[in-house]
Amino acid sequence: MKKYLLTPTLLAVAALISACGSVPKNTSLLDQTRSDYVQAQNNPDVAKYAPLEMQQAGTALAQANAAADDRTSLEKIDNLAYIAKQKIALTQEVAKKKSAEADIASSAKERDQMRLDQRTNEANIANLNAEKARVSAAVAQSEAALAQRQTQEALARTAQLEAQLAAQLADMAAKKTERGMVITMGDVLFGTDQAHLSADGVRTAQKLATVLQQNPQRSVLIEGFTDSTGSDAYNMALSQRRATTVRGALTDLGVAADRIDMQAYGETHPVAANDSASNRQLNRRVEIVLSNGSDRVIAR
Repeated sequence: MKKYLLTPTLLAVAALISACGSVPKNTSLLDQTRSDYVQAQNNPDVAKYAPLEMQQAGTALAQANAAADDRTSLEKIDNLAYIAKQKIALTQEVAKKKSAEADIASSAKERDQMRLDQRTNEANIANLNAEKARVSAAVAQSEAALAQRQTQEALARTAQLEAQLAAQLADMAAKKTERGMVITMGDVLFGTDQAHLSADGVRTAQKLATVLQQNPQRSVLIEGFTDSTGSDAYNMALSQRRATTVRGALTDLGVAADRIDMQAYGETHPVAANDSASNRQLNRRVEIVLSNGSDRVIAR
């Protein structure tokens, strides 16, 4: 068998092709912002009079650079670059203002000239304060717009996940509640007065396990209920056994045990009056509540 050796030229080409996938995005606004930052760094007045503002500008530029490295959208990169550029401009203005104030303080050669200079500088300071206020308002507006967009994107993602979950549970008659999506396993899914699952109950558990595996961030609360027939102690024990049976079925199907909570209620919290066979059958049930997002489901 022939052995092929990579020449230095081929190795360089391979390295270049590999690196192309990790080249950060860039925009002209980000380049200009970086240039402005270098100019501010080279201004001795900035280091002397506006170190805090310069630090904040550096932090803002670092966020823009990080967005470019992460290859996020050009719009987001430009938004972050614009915020950094405004903060750099504010740094330069603060340094200029404080430098002017220092010049006033150290100038004492001639009183008349000092007064004239003072009046001139006061006017300049007023203009600088107005510019600072304008720049600060622009920065605040940009930050607010960015925060609003991020909130809208988060809400859209949440709505999409909820819609996907509802579609996955469509054939299980799930109901949306404040605590999460509720699936009811009725009395027909268990043996009469027993806690083992029927064939239909096993199929329901299999469907639910698949949904949980597709939504690993969600947890589940299994709640057991009975009708009013029998003693309180017996009903509480039966509801506990049925909840435990469902939990065991889910763990056997690959759902992690630490994602599953249980609660037994016996004959409390009926959904119908216990005055007929059909109503009592409605009360003999197990309710499975899928959490909203990563939060645990709160028991009743």
